[in-house]
Amino acid sequence: MAPAAAGSGIPEVKAYLNGVDAYSILAPSTLFVKIFGSILGVSAGFVLGKEGPMVHTGACIANLLGQGGSRKYRLTCNWLRYFKNDRDRRDLITCGAAAGVAAAFRAPVGGVLFALEEAASWWRSALLWRAFFTTAVVAVVLRSLIEFCRSGKCGLFGQGGLIMFDLSSTVATYSTPDLIAIIILGIIGGIFGGLFNYLLDKILRVYSIINERGAPFKILLTMTISVITSMCSYGLPWLAACTPCPVDSVEQCPTIGRSGNFKSFQCPPGHYNDLASLFFNTNDDAIRNLFSNGTESEFHMSTLFIFFTAVYCLGLVTYGIAVPSGLFIPVILAGATYGRIVGTLLGSISDLDPGLFALLGAASFLGGTMRMTVSVCVILLELTNDLAMLPLVMLVLLISKTIADNFNKGVYDQIVVMKGLPYMEAHAEPYMRHLVAGDVVSGPLITFSGVEKVGNIVHALKLTGHNGFPVVDEPPLTEAPELVGLVTRSHLLVLLKGKMFLNDQVKTSGSFVFRRFGAFDFAKAGSGKGLKIQDLDFTDEEMEMYVDLHPVTNTSPYTVVETMSLAKAAILFRALGLRHLLVVPKTPDVRTL
Repeated sequence: MAPAAAGSGIPEVKAYLNGVDAYSILAPSTLFVKIFGSILGVSAGFVLGKEGPMVHTGACIANLLGQGGSRKYRLTCNWLRYFKNDRDRRDLITCGAAAGVAAAFRAPVGGVLFALEEAASWWRSALLWRAFFTTAVVAVVLRSLIEFCRSGKCGLFGQGGLIMFDLSSTVATYSTPDLIAIIILGIIGGIFGGLFNYLLDKILRVYSIINERGAPFKILLTMTISVITSMCSYGLPWLAACTPCPVDSVEQCPTIGRSGNFKSFQCPPGHYNDLASLFFNTNDDAIRNLFSNGTESEFHMSTLFIFFTAVYCLGLVTYGIAVPSGLFIPVILAGATYGRIVGTLLGSISDLDPGLFALLGAASFLGGTMRMTVSVCVILLELTNDLAMLPLVMLVLLISKTIADNFNKGVYDQIVVMKGLPYMEAHAEPYMRHLVAGDVVSGPLITFSGVEKVGNIVHALKLTGHNGFPVVDEPPLTEAPELVGLVTRSHLLVLLKGKMFLNDQVKTSGSFVFRRFGAFDFAKAGSGKGLKIQDLDFTDEEMEMYVDLHPVTNTSPYTVVETMSLAKAAILFRALGLRHLLVVPKTPDVRTL
């Protein structure tokens, strides 16, 4: 139904905001499948998160608004046509991605920073307050729904309020030995993060071979991972011994109900199974258990090792199956587990609570896999409401990112490359410094005259997939060859469809174009419903007629001289968010453009 809905969706959104419009990644069908697939995937107990799919969901909703709605599903509105251009649609999708993070983590500021640091390739001041306004609305709506759901009408939704894992009651005082322990934790996070990305890349390449064989193999792979997950979730708690309930426990022990710190599993009354307390909980409750303070003896060391190994491996094999799945929750779970292990092992030299070590472990693993710093730091602080941990979270993120960068790229960057999406980096490659712009210009170049024959335009549109064509006036229109500007394929198709042709090659005033067409006739079409050259038919007589391109030509395109450094041209192209960049010669002969 919608193959693009599988996986996280963040690499696809990141590529789209970089200028890569892959097939159906933001289509309405992808949106619907993403929503229900994410709900069912999380409910099934897979080791995956809803955060990545929510970013993709927010981007799909924004794209639906940016293309004026959907005619196929009868979701259209006239006022939405004002957003039907590349810049506004890109801004809307950036705000949608920020809204997805804000809704998933209940972190409005973190959502804005995520869009700035990870998602968007182009940023401007107006986009900052728009994204901030979007996430503020998300926070208000979430707050209202959480208040409504406090009575238990909505299942587990609303647990923890806007602060999901509140650690503000923990007193965080740290000294020099604590910093040594945190540096060790950051190094471990960088190593584990680099290893995670390496193994994930290998597994995804194997999965791609399986998925290419058709839908039955995708379903079989998903069923296999489902069975393995169920066997681990139910079978591994049998390896853990029953533990007597702590006498000073604030919560009821053993837990009665769906969530809690002390799951009895198969233990006798008055006892609980610490491994089952992690496996037989929602992911949010498992993280809350690991982050909890004053629980030094609640989890055995063997339990933490088993749970870390299981979550680390299941997180690797689950991502990539035909289910909407995010990486944030598996990474946080694994990081919090080994953080608690390190905190327990280094308890003799550090006074920090193991729950705080779990938070720092989650931060180190996020830094080692995602390679984000500012946005992850703010998201974790908004999740835990523990501002006193800010310096330590910053330190561990920077260390883990630095260590992991020595091994490979961030996980989303790797997936973008693996999917074959031509993502353009913000920096130029080293070899570009030794080339000039003229060295990479390929030919033969297809140009149009300012008043061009219809047959030539139709022939060029059918033979090439180019989106833009230089317009060059030549005698008798001008005394010498002159670059007029650039005309896009979509504008040419609108002109050809209108069939306002001329019998002779003469330049017109252009007023007839403005009388015949309105601004919205040239607006960007929605997904899959743009005008195509195959949809147009012309008689032999019309093919010999002319059309004036001057009224729809962009007369101020960005141009660089052919001797400009390729590195500078690439940075200019990326920084300005261009789709076309004209390379002009130093000599007056525009035909070599």
